[in-house]
Formats: sequence, C-alpha cells, structure tokens
Amino acid sequence: MSLKERMDSLKSKHAFLDTQLHQEGLRPSPSAEEIGRLKREKLKIKDEIARLDGNGGSATIH
Repeated sequence: MSLKERMDSLKSKHAFLDTQLHQEGLRPSPSAEEIGRLKREKLKIKDEIARLDGNGGSATIH
C-alpha cells in the first residue's frame, strides 16, 4: 500500500468515525462510553495521519 493509499484509508476511517460519533449523539440516550471510544479512535487516526504527513501533529483533519 502506498503512502497516499494509506493516508486516504485513514482519512476515510476518520470520516466514518465522525459519522458514527454524530449518530451516537442523536440517540435519545447516547452512550458516554461509546462516545469516548469513538473520540479516542478518531484521535489515534488523526495522530497517525499527522505522523505520516510528517508535520508533527498539524494535520488538516478536524
């Protein structure tokens, strides 16, 4: 897998987790545990994107 393919894959996973996080927030009783898990996973992916991008954490993903 090339670096570009890996970055694209990570960005796609990040967007998917963002959607899941939004959906969880729309539930009548959102799970704080699930929200925390999703946020931690998003941060882990964002950190990996920044590391691969070589800019030490200033990736453009939010």
